Amino acid sequence: MNAKWIVTAILAVGVVGCGTNPDAADGVAANEKDPLRADLAPAEVVSGAGEPDANGFVWQTEQFADIKMIRYQVPGWDKLTDRQQALVYCLNMAGLSGRDIMYDQNNRYNLRVRNLLEAIYSSFQGDKGTKGWQDFETYLKRIWFSNGIHHHYANTKLQPGFSEAYFDLLLDQTGQSCTDEIRAVIFDPTVEPKKVEQDATKGLVEGSAINFYAPDVTTSEATAYYESIVDPETRTPVEYSLNSRLVKNAAGEVVEEPYRVGGLYGEALEEVVRWLNMAIQYAENDKQAAALRNLVAYYETGDLEKWQLYNINWVQDTEGDVDYINGFVEVYNDPLGYTGSYETIVQIKDFDASQRMKVLMDNAQWFEDHMPFMDAHKKDKVVGITYNVVNVAGEAGDASPSTPIGVNLPNSNWIRVVHGSKSVSLGNIVSAYDQASGGGLLAEFANDKQEIARTESHGALAGKLHTAMHEVIGHASGQLEEGVLEPKATLKEYASTIEEGRADLVALYFLLDPKLVDLGLMKTLEVGRTEYDSYIRNGMMMQLRRLELGANIEEAHMRNRAWISHWCFEKGEAAGVIRKMVREGKTYFEIEDYDQLRVLFGELLGEVQRIKSQGDYEAAKALVEGYGVSVDQAIHTEVLARSEALGIAAYGGFINPQMTAQMDETGKIVKVDLSYPDDFSAQMLHYAAQHGHLPENNETWNR
Repeated sequence: MNAKWIVTAILAVGVVGCGTNPDAADGVAANEKDPLRADLAPAEVVSGAGEPDANGFVWQTEQFADIKMIRYQVPGWDKLTDRQQALVYCLNMAGLSGRDIMYDQNNRYNLRVRNLLEAIYSSFQGDKGTKGWQDFETYLKRIWFSNGIHHHYANTKLQPGFSEAYFDLLLDQTGQSCTDEIRAVIFDPTVEPKKVEQDATKGLVEGSAINFYAPDVTTSEATAYYESIVDPETRTPVEYSLNSRLVKNAAGEVVEEPYRVGGLYGEALEEVVRWLNMAIQYAENDKQAAALRNLVAYYETGDLEKWQLYNINWVQDTEGDVDYINGFVEVYNDPLGYTGSYETIVQIKDFDASQRMKVLMDNAQWFEDHMPFMDAHKKDKVVGITYNVVNVAGEAGDASPSTPIGVNLPNSNWIRVVHGSKSVSLGNIVSAYDQASGGGLLAEFANDKQEIARTESHGALAGKLHTAMHEVIGHASGQLEEGVLEPKATLKEYASTIEEGRADLVALYFLLDPKLVDLGLMKTLEVGRTEYDSYIRNGMMMQLRRLELGANIEEAHMRNRAWISHWCFEKGEAAGVIRKMVREGKTYFEIEDYDQLRVLFGELLGEVQRIKSQGDYEAAKALVEGYGVSVDQAIHTEVLARSEALGIAAYGGFINPQMTAQMDETGKIVKVDLSYPDDFSAQMLHYAAQHGHLPENNETWNR
């Protein structure tokens, strides 16, 4: 159990009275006449730190709001040469140098809000034992965790738990000031209410606070612009508008502001480039150096042709021990699916684990040939797939503090077809999650002891195989029909969730195929049944603990888990494939026919591939909106109540290791020391001080 203690505070005389409530006589609530009363009350503090493991390492350092903070270790660091450690250090510094970009991309006010709150946090010398200070600290931590003022997953705006009166007290005591504009951003729930709006009736661009579009650009204008620049004839399309913001020029025309040195975010990208150029000096081989040079050229020019060259070079660079992801990569935060969020991951190969999974790469063609796709949607020849288990050494931007557990890149379909792709499973991240996880959710939501026992025996392997199949085989599978444009142009706002669901379905379909036993990837099909249990349990119920009551599902991955699970439940209900039951007032979902559920997964996979291959927007819309958006409020209420009773945070994120470089008199890095800090707040303040390279206001259209 977590330690719990009460922190008492002595309140200043004259600020808050004690004894009988003076407001009771006239029936006015105390907080209406004295809003500071609650804020200045003593705080009840709960330590969210986990217990040390057998080696004395504490994995979970704290818990606040719906978040737990976790540390991860970097196995294999000491096996790297000094040159390789220097390469990792430079790549990590390059990634951190662009950290502020993600904040500004997420919302145009984020840097102004964050900098103000950090200034207050660093200089406040008053009573830190009050509820108001605790709520202030939690609010700031949530902003750090989400890279801005909106929830990292739900997209809704974070609401401070402290009053405006307490905020004014903090401003006064720290000598800070706040404009009315920023005050409204913090406290007014109607200002910038949602980061990414997925309800087209509200205006996808107009309703989104994401900073990919100037405030005066509409959905119709943005859509028309994208349609005007897409070349339907080319077989090698660039990732249009991946690295730019849409604004209006003086003539009222929609134009792009590219992210590049000398352009938007140029101050940060200059630092990114400086560290990438230094990394080239320590590159492991010529292919790696060539990829880095093209990445530098891309950042210097903003030219998406150079981004394509970089991706081709990067896919071909498979020989080194060190690898990385760096760029404006995933488009989930763009309601129209064009602009990428800044993201970096620096990673080291886990050779033993990678060798075990090499069998997936070697058998990629077999899986493609046995997909439940129309023949026209199968690749005749699968090329260039690489899969490695890696240990993360550092992350920034969209990958931090909340991080993926698997990645498959590049996102360009034609590059994947012609040159291949890289897939990685973030092994030490998965391990850290496991180390910090509690078993309460399984016991609460699993249907019976058999399901619990099966999960305890096979759950870890099932999850790893799902991730591997999703990334290596899923994303790399299938092809578009001749003349069909990229999904971002055809499926539009549904492209991301359709693609993630498609990859999930590939994994689910093959996890109950005896081929995986034949290949030695698992010893029994019980592993596949375990993953089926987990997926349906999560998609039908458990993931709802991540939503506020009354909210619809907005996030792409949550949507795909919902539409897969609910579609299969509906289609198999008459035959009893999945049975809903209520026992002692609690709802459970039990799979009664695993083989038939696999058939349903296959049917849905074939249809989803058809939707992608043919660019069938209306079918994508019907699938997602029909099964993946609306929430059963009774089930949601129940899930929240059952989850809250467990006291387990819905989300986890990570504190990065700290790297310290030792240099000789010429400035050459000769050694890098690695340590594992345990203070999330201290790391965030350090990053702000050392890697804050952007101005607070990057609204260049107003300059």
